[in-house]
Amino acid sequence: MTPRPVVLAALSREAWDLVFDDARRARLQTLAAPGDPVHAPALDAPTLDDRLAAVEVLVTGWGAPVLDAPLLDRLPRLRAVFHAAGSVRGLVSEAFWERDILLTSAAEANAAPVAEYTLAMILLAGKRALLPLRADDAQHDLRVGPRVGGRIGNLDRTVGIVGFSRIGRRVVDLLRPFPGLEVLVADPYADPEEVAAAGARLVPLDALLPAVDLLSLHAPALPATRGMIGRAQLAALRDGATVLNTARGALLDHEALLAECAAGRLDAILDVTDPEPLPPDHPLLHLPNVAVTPHLAGSLGTEAHRLADAALDELEAWVTGLPPRHPVHRADLAHSA
Repeated sequence: MTPRPVVLAALSREAWDLVFDDARRARLQTLAAPGDPVHAPALDAPTLDDRLAAVEVLVTGWGAPVLDAPLLDRLPRLRAVFHAAGSVRGLVSEAFWERDILLTSAAEANAAPVAEYTLAMILLAGKRALLPLRADDAQHDLRVGPRVGGRIGNLDRTVGIVGFSRIGRRVVDLLRPFPGLEVLVADPYADPEEVAAAGARLVPLDALLPAVDLLSLHAPALPATRGMIGRAQLAALRDGATVLNTARGALLDHEALLAECAAGRLDAILDVTDPEPLPPDHPLLHLPNVAVTPHLAGSLGTEAHRLADAALDELEAWVTGLPPRHPVHRADLAHSA
């Protein structure tokens, strides 16, 4: 019988408690010899040197230590890292990529709740249900009121998806049951046939902006995408359009957005901001046509168990000699979060 690999769970105590419930911890015990988890920064303790020297697999997550050269030198037998969270940017270092270590991510699992949140907000924005009612609205029928005009509802409307990423793809798929919503996608790296097969149409960003009623951002946060939706892009949106951001706050010029929303020309739904959180006195927090949620689109509560399942599925595949489901390579970071 093949001995179980020596596995170390290295993540924050809060992440361990949230992501790995009793059932997931029991599954980990059946797949490996994990011992007790070690919570950062406890890995710095010299008393752990002997234990680290035996570790073959790391299960990481939120709050994990950076896998830099000094730590990797203490992990001479490390062969695989299964990350029970999304982005690995804060986890790996140049030294990591120089070693032959398998890395996987649960980014696909974390995409599910973000896409679900996005779908909900798209439909609510179509009904303008997120905007607080003013006093005089009680005296008017919103179905015909001048404030909403003809741009209310989820029929004969167009949704623009910026970034055909994991989440962007899921959002396009979730919109399939709504034939009244046309979906356009802007992504310089996307394949037109793949986008069409998903039920959307690939167009350049400058063609997408004036055509949509709702703009949903799903591009990665990279130097090239910082501020990609700025004053000119917002000005190109039609009057009454909604800007929805569940990606990263840095994609969006907040001062330009503030000007458009304060003028009443655009609405906004922001689950991420720059900075995050916004200071309590920031004007965006006090506009009636801007809804800000505290970065809750991603995995919360029981949704976080998907992250453990993803990491454990990868561990099981590795133990049984199967290929990884969601490997992460150095080149992937050039175009992903």
